[in-house]
Amino acid sequence: MKLLVSPKNIDEADASVRGGADIVDVKNPKEGSLGANFPWVIKSIREMVPEDIPVSAAIGDFNFKPGTASLAALGAAVSGADYIKTGLYGVKTEEEAKEMVSKISESIKGYDPNKKVVIAGYSDCHRINSVSPLMLPDICKDYDVDVVMVDTGVKDGRSTLEFLSEEEIKGFIDSAHKIGLDVALAGSLNIDDIKKIIPLNADIIGVRGVVCGGDRSSSIREELVKEIKELVTV
Repeated sequence: MKLLVSPKNIDEADASVRGGADIVDVKNPKEGSLGANFPWVIKSIREMVPEDIPVSAAIGDFNFKPGTASLAALGAAVSGADYIKTGLYGVKTEEEAKEMVSKISESIKGYDPNKKVVIAGYSDCHRINSVSPLMLPDICKDYDVDVVMVDTGVKDGRSTLEFLSEEEIKGFIDSAHKIGLDVALAGSLNIDDIKKIIPLNADIIGVRGVVCGGDRSSSIREELVKEIKELVTV
């Protein structure tokens, strides 16, 4: 299982690398769960992070705006991100979701087919009136997507495991793997949550709050990244 750590600036990115992160995921917590950072921040972090460590970038929690999302996705790719993550935050129907996924993947892969397309849904979808993350394998199966992800949309300390059972998560992972998609799990996960998730065979686990000492608005600490890295290295 790979550890994805989400820094907001170059100092946090450095702490993430020193702590052993497998993927450095640039985001801006002030703008939401998958808040987008600035192109120059993505670029500076990509230049600082060793070449063998992929850099990911979140581009936002999107409602149904496929054009805006496609342009943002291309901007993250041009800025140096290897993985580009889009959240279907205000996307309410399967049809809307498929159009978003289609246009975003076309935008990214048309620029560089080696870039990874990550589509995220939210475990607390009922709180934000968006499509269920459990639908993502079916939504993404006909498009050029690499990773499906589950996060939480409302950052109030409640974790993904409060909204989805371990059985539901395992079913989601298995469905995605059957069609060749990798799976990333995130969403205010604490150490106990991570211990429960490890046996479910996800490919990536994403963290921020737990490596900031429990407060995602604080700063990433190298020693906490190391602790989680040791936990997921099995």
